[in-house]
Amino acid sequence: MSAPILVTGLPRSGTSWTGKMLAASGELVYVNEPLNPQHPPGRCPGVLRKQVTHRFQYLDDSWLPAFRDTAALRYRFMAELRANRSPYDLARMARYGSAFLYGRATGRRALLDDPFAVLSVRWFAERLGCRVIALLRDPVSFVASWQRLGWTVYFHELLEQPALVRDHPSVLELRPLVGSQDRIAKAAALWRFAREVLMSTPGIRVVTYESLADDPVAGFRDLYGYAGLTWSGRAERHITRACTAGDSTGPGFSWAGLSKTGFRRMDSRLALRNARKGLTPEEVRRIEGLITRSPSA
Repeated sequence: MSAPILVTGLPRSGTSWTGKMLAASGELVYVNEPLNPQHPPGRCPGVLRKQVTHRFQYLDDSWLPAFRDTAALRYRFMAELRANRSPYDLARMARYGSAFLYGRATGRRALLDDPFAVLSVRWFAERLGCRVIALLRDPVSFVASWQRLGWTVYFHELLEQPALVRDHPSVLELRPLVGSQDRIAKAAALWRFAREVLMSTPGIRVVTYESLADDPVAGFRDLYGYAGLTWSGRAERHITRACTAGDSTGPGFSWAGLSKTGFRRMDSRLALRNARKGLTPEEVRRIEGLITRSPSA
């Protein structure tokens, strides 16, 4: 089977949108956020038979057997049945289990869409053999999106992972923000650290959300080539329809089948114009300053 694909980047950087546009090839099985520590979409042992303990889990080779199964589209029905919590879980098992079985029978590849994999991109590329596509969003737009949703980051979850500290010691610069209530400073610091990890990792494709949104057909045609997917008239039509769908100011998330996802049809260029909505000019200037200096400054 050909190499699996990982689409990653910090949450709210366009990973779900990118993953769905790649899946328009008809050659992939879309797997939504196996490393999400919350259920759903994570904590499904049929999809990934290993317990996720941290947001932005930093992976080592103990994760290889589980992810090899996921990448090979081997669904663990008994593990999922033992962990079943509700009728919803049975429905989700039927959906993913049948998708995995069909994908294996037809020679499709796994596409892992997971923003929580962003700090482990080297592992996915080198140990799992993934074609890695990493989304990097304009930092002001990224912080604005997190502010609108009321999100924050808990840096102790990064600092208590020794292998992450060993391989990326600059994570220690985030320690002064542990326990901080300053959501803007924390989101900006997370963006800086994730960018550093991505830009220092060889063998992956880093693409900006803005370049894809500005010209989605050309951008995705290029990504299809990188990922080894067939660019077709069907895929181009699907991408064109999905990225020219009018107003994009609706809810931040929608449900696609049994999975909650950040993807929805939108006018991608209009989305760019609205990306900084909700921030004052003073907040924009502050974010621009924060990404150029250390978190403790």
